[in-house]
Amino acid sequence: MATENQDRFDRVDWDEIAASRGRDLSVNTLGMLAFAVPLALLGLYDWRLVDEREATFGAIGYDIDITSLEYLFVFTLLLFAFYLVLPLYQNPRRTKHYWTEFKRNRPAVVSLVWLAIVFVGGLIGPLLMNAPQQDILISHQPPVYLSVDQANVANCVGEIANGRCHGTWEYPLGTTNGGRDVLTGIVYGMTTTMQIAFIATTIVAVVGISVGTVSAYAGGWVDEVLMRITDVVLSFPTFLMFLLILYIYGAGIGMFILVFSGFAWGGTARYVRSKALSISEEEYIKACRISGANTYGVVRRHVVPNTASSIITQLTLLIPGFLLFEAQLAFLGIGDTEVPTWGQLISAGRSDLAFAPWIVLAPGIVLFLTILAFNFLGDALLDALNPEAQAETDQ
Repeated sequence: MATENQDRFDRVDWDEIAASRGRDLSVNTLGMLAFAVPLALLGLYDWRLVDEREATFGAIGYDIDITSLEYLFVFTLLLFAFYLVLPLYQNPRRTKHYWTEFKRNRPAVVSLVWLAIVFVGGLIGPLLMNAPQQDILISHQPPVYLSVDQANVANCVGEIANGRCHGTWEYPLGTTNGGRDVLTGIVYGMTTTMQIAFIATTIVAVVGISVGTVSAYAGGWVDEVLMRITDVVLSFPTFLMFLLILYIYGAGIGMFILVFSGFAWGGTARYVRSKALSISEEEYIKACRISGANTYGVVRRHVVPNTASSIITQLTLLIPGFLLFEAQLAFLGIGDTEVPTWGQLISAGRSDLAFAPWIVLAPGIVLFLTILAFNFLGDALLDALNPEAQAETDQ
């Protein structure tokens, strides 16, 4: 019989198997390294060998300059691809279950489509469109199918009829008081939105999960110290810290992400700690410890995966807060005015609401729909990634 040739349990060298597994890298990690290492080398080359006033690929004839924020954005996209998207492809049965549960929430499906449009637009849009340029001569052009009094337009690009300037497809969403194309500004704002969402979420996830897990498993004075630090982070006035750094080092979208995500991980750390403490009392965790598994293996293979669903949901619901913070600061004129954002577009049109409301309405509606989509998505993920529902399907 075939079973006679198989090794018996007491004849297997489990130490050898455990050691080999500890040295082996997963396909996801190997793929991540294959892309991350060249990216890191390119960033090192850009930092050490390329002059600050020179484009990254200027030496070979391409006027392409990659900023440090874009390097970090690409790195977070790699993390998202290899540790969130690829695992879904590797586990089709579980992915099918997740999708079946998720698509029951129709608003969440529509929200997912909208966020996909924002994501693709933020990635591809800047490659197809030039950055919005200021041109006073074409200021206050109305959107297509709308019109404005000719007296409010310096030079009407579209048709003039009955003393009114009509919109044209050259500027489908109109222009600002500085002559910047609103549609182009919205597309470039999508890029900034995706950078904030991915980078800030990654920072919060890494710091929050690390602090919460270490605090739960170390216990004692380590737990006490980490939780007191978390209390300080949660009670610290982030806006005042951002203003202080703003006046010392200057404004920038990278500084905004660093400050606000650096003080937003406290809630995630507390949540992860409570989940890790409850999971550590489960019988299968005790069985792992009795079998000789080390703490790192238990945490990596059991604790983090079993808290991942709730963590992903919480992180998804954090993103609208970051987007609102950025829009509020940009509306107040606090931030980097050289980076096009939706908040800056809204701020640019607040003085022209009487005759050019499209400057505020177009980016305002896009911002509203994006924040609403993230909230719908977070609620749907909470239901789709329900561990109890998953356990029922696995039985």
